[in-house]
Amino acid sequence: MTILALTLYASTSLADPAGSSPLVAAVAWLQGTLLGTIATTIAVIAVAWVGMLMLAGRVHYRRGATVIIGCFILFGAASIAAGIRSAANDVPAVESAQATPAPAPTFTPSPAQYDPYAGASVPRR
Repeated sequence: MTILALTLYASTSLADPAGSSPLVAAVAWLQGTLLGTIATTIAVIAVAWVGMLMLAGRVHYRRGATVIIGCFILFGAASIAAGIRSAANDVPAVESAQATPAPAPTFTPSPAQYDPYAGASVPRR
């Protein structure tokens, strides 16, 4: 009997502990609510409202831009995260043995006679 209990206990995963399915369902519902039709409607109303206030001169353009950029970030967070992850995975490893050193910059001194401000303060008649 103890062997059966140990095998049942060992078969559970740490990623999905017992009793977590209601929590996962609640988080999925919250995500659907926050990024669903209700949130889209609220974001459209907020952008329209801030746009009207900007046109009336009651809201500064920077404040209006932060509202609009915030909506883009809120609804595009999944795409932004996926892009960052794919960019991080595509970075090649740097190999120091095959790296070529950068050429030394060349410096050409200007002639001693050169004056860039010559004639700048000459009064015109």
